Amino acid sequence: MAITANNIMLVIAVLLAISVWAGKAGGKFGIPALVLFLGVGMLAGVDGFGLHFDSAEAAQFIGMISLSIILFSGGLDTDIKNIRPIWRQGLSLATVGVLVTTAVCGAFIHLIFHLAAPEYAFGWPESMLLAAIMSSTDSASVFSILNTSRIGLKQNLKPTLELESGSNDPMAYLLVIILIEFIRQGSGITAADTGHACLMLLSQLSIGAAGGLLLGYISVRIINRLHVNNDFLYPVMTIACVFFIFSLTEMAGGNSYLAVYVAGLVIGNNRIALKQTITTFFGGFTWLVQIIMFLSLGLLVNPHELVNTHVIVPGLLLATFMIVVARPVAVFLSLAPFRNFTFRARLYISWVGLRGAVPIIFATYALMTPEVTHARLMFNMVFFITLLSLLVQGTTVTRMARWLGLCEDIRERDFRFELPDEITASMDEMDVTAPMLADGYLLRDITLPPDTLVVMVKRGDRYLVPTGGTRLYIADHLLLISQHEQHLADLISDRKP
Repeated sequence: MAITANNIMLVIAVLLAISVWAGKAGGKFGIPALVLFLGVGMLAGVDGFGLHFDSAEAAQFIGMISLSIILFSGGLDTDIKNIRPIWRQGLSLATVGVLVTTAVCGAFIHLIFHLAAPEYAFGWPESMLLAAIMSSTDSASVFSILNTSRIGLKQNLKPTLELESGSNDPMAYLLVIILIEFIRQGSGITAADTGHACLMLLSQLSIGAAGGLLLGYISVRIINRLHVNNDFLYPVMTIACVFFIFSLTEMAGGNSYLAVYVAGLVIGNNRIALKQTITTFFGGFTWLVQIIMFLSLGLLVNPHELVNTHVIVPGLLLATFMIVVARPVAVFLSLAPFRNFTFRARLYISWVGLRGAVPIIFATYALMTPEVTHARLMFNMVFFITLLSLLVQGTTVTRMARWLGLCEDIRERDFRFELPDEITASMDEMDVTAPMLADGYLLRDITLPPDTLVVMVKRGDRYLVPTGGTRLYIADHLLLISQHEQHLADLISDRKP
């Protein structure tokens, strides 16, 4: 078939449609959609339908764009009130946890390759590089699986895991870049090299965080001063701000991934024009870039190269070691100074150390560096371990939470209304219970706080706009609006059955 613009569009359409349907089918069996996106890419590649894609540079570029959107969207959807109690724990996991994982796994990699595959034995720099590539949890995987699991997690576990996965990529990225530079130099690591690496690490993290804060607040002002009649231009301007933040932070010598995540937190927790439109747009856009990213990474790998004892045996050993030993050691050491997580919660954090697109993208840096020996083997091992992590850990996120007694059911909202940021009132939902009807069955008989109204009633599948004479029944669901958020919080607390 000739390569034409129409044929390229047709192939893209087929791949996207198959990915969506595969994700829908996988959800019924508890298989993470991201695994299936990778699988579709592998099936369409050279060992499947024959699509040829072998550009690590292109895959890396797609991954860079996609990760900037995914991390920004993750910050945009995060309520700062939820992460305020656990920010120190999350950052400890994102920094100390990555360093411990790299050190422990690097030593293990050096050992197992000398024992299991001596012809591919890595030196210490290569062993540490492979460990650094695998050291961070994947934001795309964690955000996706936690947000689609439809369970609540106790002890602030969800924001902790999201904060860790959203902020540990910069640390792993810096370790990968530093180790690749050491390998390029071809000389031993001196004290001066170590000092330079530490300064580079501090510089990248501090400039990245400061850049994200500053440019995030500037973006809020830009979005609020846009004043255009077309509402759909607001998400477009927000995308422009994301790319500006990423590029300017990189030019200033900071870590761009950290900057866009921090900027997302700033923008998401400030009043901006058409916030709901922007948030909804990024929700769909994030899924699109995730699909494209995982498809391209699936196309990049050659499945026949994975079916190799030099990949499978060390890969199984390393994956098992990371899940059972390295990740728990890193988590327990990172959280040792803190007392707000139980032993079971720490076990759960250890289990949800999902690997995904980020390690594969980091592996492309090794693939593009001629001085890295056995870089293709390294890439295949990372891909193999990522698949195992998503299949073993990703499919058991909900089950493990229930087994450890850490999950709580969350009720889906019956009323999908959002107030614009310009309106200072608050909305909440409440079920009608028997004690509420003690003084009468009409809406006017219920005692409500000042400045609080019932604006809608859901009864079964029907939605009613009530008046004072509307009769209420037990199990009716009410949508309330109030000028004072605390009034609603006190009411919901007092009226719980």
